[in-house]
Amino acid sequence: MADLILNRRRLIGLSAAGASSLVLAGCNQFDFLARRNDPVRDFLERANALTYQAQRALVGEQALAREFAESEIRQGQRPNGSTDPRQNVEEYRALVESGFAGYRLRVTGLVETEKSYTLAELMNMPSRSQITRHDCVEGWSCIARWTGVPLARLLDEAGVKPAAKFVVYHCYDRLGGGLSAPEAYYESSDLIDAFHPQTICAYGLNNGPLPVENGAPVRIRIERALGYKQPKYVHTIELVEGFAQYGLGQGGYWEDHGYDWYGGI
Repeated sequence: MADLILNRRRLIGLSAAGASSLVLAGCNQFDFLARRNDPVRDFLERANALTYQAQRALVGEQALAREFAESEIRQGQRPNGSTDPRQNVEEYRALVESGFAGYRLRVTGLVETEKSYTLAELMNMPSRSQITRHDCVEGWSCIARWTGVPLARLLDEAGVKPAAKFVVYHCYDRLGGGLSAPEAYYESSDLIDAFHPQTICAYGLNNGPLPVENGAPVRIRIERALGYKQPKYVHTIELVEGFAQYGLGQGGYWEDHGYDWYGGI
């Protein structure tokens, strides 16, 4: 079955090459395809939708990402993208200085009962540890052990309403600047990935606490997706019916700047 899993990075490259030799930018750059009426972006979005459907059909909803042995962890988890929101987010800076004592992870939106958890409460819940490979769209990979609470447990406690179709992950960090004001970082997934057994709210990395540069206090791990689908510094998990009210309505910060929404591997 592993041989049937589509290589998402290769598909992105092939799709881009077929569209006027366009190559998607790395995780630290903007993409001119953010123009919502761009015909090349429209072409890629249609290709992404087909890939999403194909992967779901081939791999199945509950298929697991490969897990590795402890001996295969050969370096620390490489930081990437935003690595320290303390530089421009006062609320996050105060949380770091307090050891995240005032942190709350909220579950809101289309749920029966909104929930709020301290970091200590999350760490006292039944946890899952998994040694998986982080694949970045820039082309590098890194194997690490992640520990956290299965997201499915939190969603079950809140009670997902039938109208919910997606989960939006709101983060403390803000990206951008220069000619435009910094934008709040957010990411999203469908309910299949949210309830997947390997999707966790990670607070631990390589048998220690999750460092700031890797997303402390909580990072969402969606192990069957590329690195930009693993949002860091998460403070709110919101159940929604659609993305129109967030950013440019594409389902994530990088998606608003040209990346595809699914990002599966």
